[in-house]
Amino acid sequence: MNVSIVVNGSMTQHDVEPRMLLVHYVRDLLGLTGTNIGCETTSCGACTLHLNGESVKSCTVLAVQADGHNVTTIEGVGEGGSELAVMQEAFRANHGLQCGYCTPGMVMAATSLVTEGRAGDEAAVREGLEGNLCRCTGYHNIVKAVLAAAGATVNS
Repeated sequence: MNVSIVVNGSMTQHDVEPRMLLVHYVRDLLGLTGTNIGCETTSCGACTLHLNGESVKSCTVLAVQADGHNVTTIEGVGEGGSELAVMQEAFRANHGLQCGYCTPGMVMAATSLVTEGRAGDEAAVREGLEGNLCRCTGYHNIVKAVLAAAGATVNS
């Protein structure tokens, strides 16, 4: 099937197998490997990206389901890749990463939490990110980073 998907602001078109997952579309066809593959069952959140502005786990979304829609990967956040986005800077400043494997998915999920106004306090952030796992158990600093980004977003 032929799909047309706007990815990080650029139109992409490919002929894909109907069963191709969105995570494989962005990684294998587009070479955007910042979106990680973890469990392939929506359990870990490593593959989280934005579909029409909402965070989704791309390991269970078919590329054909994204046809005609907008996708943002971790490579598409910030100022065209030259500057860190508010959430990325908050992760850096608050040491919200360890091995880094979960970081792209965490950043994408956390950005949605803030955008949706669901990052009001520690409990809300922990609940909002419960579908994204950190193998290194760096949750304390991840939560600090999300709260810092939420404060920066509200105050700017």
